[in-house]
Amino acid sequence: MYEGITSAYCVGKQTNSLKEIKVTNQVKRVYRFGKDAAGVNVTEGSAHMKALLGGKGANLAEMANLDLPVPPGFTITCQTCMEYANASNVWPDGALEEIHEYRVDLEKRMGKTIGDDNDPLLVSVRSGAPLSMPGMMDTVLNLGLNDRSIHGLIAQTNNPRFAWDSYRRFIQMFSNVVIGLDGDLFENAIISMKRKRNVESDTQLTASDLEELVQEFKRIFSQYTPQDQYPQLVEGSSCAFPQDPLVQLKLAIEAVFGSWNNPRAVLYRSKNRIPDDLGTAVNVQCMVFGNKGNTSATGVAFTRNPADGTKEFYGDYLVNAQGEDVVAGIRNTSPISELKTVEGLQEAGSELERVFLILEQHYRDMMDIEFTIEQGKLWMLQTRVGKRTAASALKIAIDMHTEGLISKEEAVMRIEPQQLDQLLHPQFDANAHYDVLARGLNASPGAAVGKCVFSAKAAVEAAERGEKTILVRWETTPDDLAGMIAAEGILTSHGGKTSHAAVIARGMGAPCVCGVEALKIDAQAKEARVSGTSVVLHEGDLISLDGTTGIVVLGAVDLVSPSLTGNLDTILEWADEFRQLGVRANADNPEDARLSRSFGAEGIGLDRTEHMFLGERKQIIQTFILNDNADVRKEATDKLFTAQQEDFYGMFKAMDELPVIVRLLDPPLHEFLENPRDLAVEIARLEAQGVADEQLSEKRLLLSKIDSFVEANPMLGLRGCRLGIVYPILPVMQVRAIATAAARLIKEGLHPKPEIMIPLVCTVRELKKLRATCEQTVQEIADEFGVSLEIPVGTMIELPRAALTADEIAKQADFFSFGTNDLTQTTFGFSRDDVEGEFIPQYLSEKLLAYNPFATIDAAVAKLVAMGTDLGRKGNPKLKVGVCGEHGGDPDSIHTFHNIGVDYVSCSPYRVPVARLAAAQAALSSKER
Repeated sequence: MYEGITSAYCVGKQTNSLKEIKVTNQVKRVYRFGKDAAGVNVTEGSAHMKALLGGKGANLAEMANLDLPVPPGFTITCQTCMEYANASNVWPDGALEEIHEYRVDLEKRMGKTIGDDNDPLLVSVRSGAPLSMPGMMDTVLNLGLNDRSIHGLIAQTNNPRFAWDSYRRFIQMFSNVVIGLDGDLFENAIISMKRKRNVESDTQLTASDLEELVQEFKRIFSQYTPQDQYPQLVEGSSCAFPQDPLVQLKLAIEAVFGSWNNPRAVLYRSKNRIPDDLGTAVNVQCMVFGNKGNTSATGVAFTRNPADGTKEFYGDYLVNAQGEDVVAGIRNTSPISELKTVEGLQEAGSELERVFLILEQHYRDMMDIEFTIEQGKLWMLQTRVGKRTAASALKIAIDMHTEGLISKEEAVMRIEPQQLDQLLHPQFDANAHYDVLARGLNASPGAAVGKCVFSAKAAVEAAERGEKTILVRWETTPDDLAGMIAAEGILTSHGGKTSHAAVIARGMGAPCVCGVEALKIDAQAKEARVSGTSVVLHEGDLISLDGTTGIVVLGAVDLVSPSLTGNLDTILEWADEFRQLGVRANADNPEDARLSRSFGAEGIGLDRTEHMFLGERKQIIQTFILNDNADVRKEATDKLFTAQQEDFYGMFKAMDELPVIVRLLDPPLHEFLENPRDLAVEIARLEAQGVADEQLSEKRLLLSKIDSFVEANPMLGLRGCRLGIVYPILPVMQVRAIATAAARLIKEGLHPKPEIMIPLVCTVRELKKLRATCEQTVQEIADEFGVSLEIPVGTMIELPRAALTADEIAKQADFFSFGTNDLTQTTFGFSRDDVEGEFIPQYLSEKLLAYNPFATIDAAVAKLVAMGTDLGRKGNPKLKVGVCGEHGGDPDSIHTFHNIGVDYVSCSPYRVPVARLAAAQAALSSKER
């Protein structure tokens, strides 16, 4: 009966968004794009083929089909990458022959040969996964140059400096990407050359300087390339830089395939829930050059502002540069809005704006574009749907609906639910007083406070200690990803709004300020001087940054969280029109209840009453636990009754007319007691100090008492409904407090709607016994106040046996609430508090688990939820069903719960907006299927 539940119900949003990424048995491994020698488009792909050609290859094909200026090339499929990787880097049969065929075809189309001595065809070799992974994989440019073809390039261009610059770039990139040599070896050689020539910029080096650098780069290559790994490159006693362009091409393609599994790409996929079995395509494309002088340029642009959504052409460009210069932050860029005003680039700048409009209208979305201008001629190198901040995503979606480009449904589907967290992140308090230390570019919005760290490693180590940091770098690289994730915010002294730091930070929702030129960073010394001031920032110094305005402040600035207003409120109102799932909040006090309601919660799905026993009240519950005297226990419960009644009164009032589910005491009692190990250590210390035995007797008695509550496995011990059965005074006290608070509010003319949830039942008899206690107590309070109290009684389904016997249990329940945290623990046999820091990370890295089951609902646990829901409704057709575990705020899990057909999910207050949007997208996705 339930065989299909795993596949039928476990379709999260990530899976749904990959519906076009279905691998089929493709025989063809290579697809061409662009025009032939006669100017006829011979493209074989389209934008709908991302699963096969990767995002870059599919969009290059689409631009070629739109008759936009795309340098010709060919794409090797993602599936070829996975076959190569799965065979331990052995080429599948026929692949190299097909690549050879398409290389020859490209040479015929261009009328040039790769590596030709007289007129060489140069190509780029670029990655391109089905889902965007900016900067995570590798690229090789200027491939085809060698000691002979360099002279052909000089003859054809009559530009020796350009040619030698291209050759040194190729050797440097090939050495780093293909061989894995340290990039600093080459950067240090460049710095040394600039010092020798007494110049500041690479562009000031002459052709002869660059020719000398080429020789030095080849020497470095020979010295550091491991001979045992590259026997095909060995000449004499060392490796030589490969002169055969076909060897260059094969090694470059293999390196790009290999970059699919480099550490930063694996980490990025893990963070962004991208499957590991998609692979990357490889795009081999004719080179066009932005470094041929002052009528050449290269840039990255967006059709709208990715930071705030403003409808404007946005981005950066560099004159006389290649693409990596823009994102690497090597030189400070100029805004794209100035391009049309630069002599020699005006016509290309105007054409670029025309292309912006074509692409945005065609894709009906904000597009990210890479382009090169070669001696006044515009070439399009890439386009993709652009990554954007949450604020930008909201504005663009609403504006495009207003403009008639997309429907309201599409606008709702355009917003990533997880992104909404950005809008709930802290901002600088408007009333705070501070002095601005430095200013840069507002690359990614939000504010952060933390200690300065100058390396990714330091950020990771600090996070493990529980410390908040700001990662301070000259400019980030893909290798910094782990530190960027660990840090609260990112600060760089170089790079523009399309630099690596900016793009990755926006994707993560992390605050980022880029291009703070006043910051002179010495990463080795772990310090940064601020020009124009006497300030020197050392590692560990506290700073604040505001990625919305681009400012840096010395010390800590008070932060505040924004409310739901403007575009966010509009999108959520639209989402509410489409969603079928209710959304409630997990809240344990009146303040959280009010916050939840302001975020659009339709009630409280879980009030964990044990949280009300902490603080000053902990001593009261300890007195109850540690004393057997009935009078003492009665006095303790009376105090708890008074305190809890006031809590419930405040919560019910804050949620007037909305349901509030109160869970009776759930955790084992030992959690309210002191740590026995700490107490034993204290006793031993006092004994060593010679304290008399009679003075220690009370502490020893206490330790003995605490030890009596120790359980071998407290998760499966005396907790939940078992507590109420063993200590009936506790549920009676709590139900009296709930009913009394409700009765008081009714007397005041309000409409409280409390519901009582009995936790951790595994048999219907447990629920029947405690339900009777609840009903009797509620009636007593109703009679006492002279009011009518209708308080539903339900249960938490968090044990497999409860799900399997839900039809019986439902006969005694008005509602079910699936506690998927414990249901996951009891299904897997995992203790969440232990495994997440122990073997879960290893299981994820070794692919023994596809994802953390405590973060996203597991298929087997979802099957239990589905079975419990189905059986429960058969036992009680009026049964209400919800989910109150942390999965209730996870977008992928919400899709699963929608497909199962529960009535509502409940999550933390700050996840309520996320859940509202995810629920709408789940409903809209169901219509599409």
